[in-house]
Amino acid sequence: MRKLFFFGVLLIITSCATEKLNLSPLSNNFYSETKGSDSDRGAKKGFDINIKENINASEISNLISTFPKFKNNDLNEEVTSLKYSLQNYLYAIDANNSAGKNRAIKSFEKSYKKIQKLRQQLDKDDDEVLNRYLVRLKTNISVIEDSLKGN
Repeated sequence: MRKLFFFGVLLIITSCATEKLNLSPLSNNFYSETKGSDSDRGAKKGFDINIKENINASEISNLISTFPKFKNNDLNEEVTSLKYSLQNYLYAIDANNSAGKNRAIKSFEKSYKKIQKLRQQLDKDDDEVLNRYLVRLKTNISVIEDSLKGN
């Protein structure tokens, strides 16, 4: 009986210890009070994606938090705008806000185009780093958008 109890406690401890840390800027209950049940939403079509458990959303959150600073101040300001657009995009999906998601995508695209123009002033190394981040962001957004359209 003691061995069974010991293994049960050991199993509980190891299962709790192996949980991954959530570094997403979206808290677990950010919209819990504002989200209604399906009957509260009526005929509104919601997103069938759990943004807190989506690996692409987590990757976007990580990219937002690790985005490097550059010597060009105009570029840094536009990167900040791009980050806000991405955060708004994730919040809008989490809140099932289709109009907010579309606004965030348009804002992201606008900042992305400005950043592409400002890239011409960067040295080769900074340009490669920036390009790597931008490609990863676009790829993750595309995967999320494809999954939303597939519903």
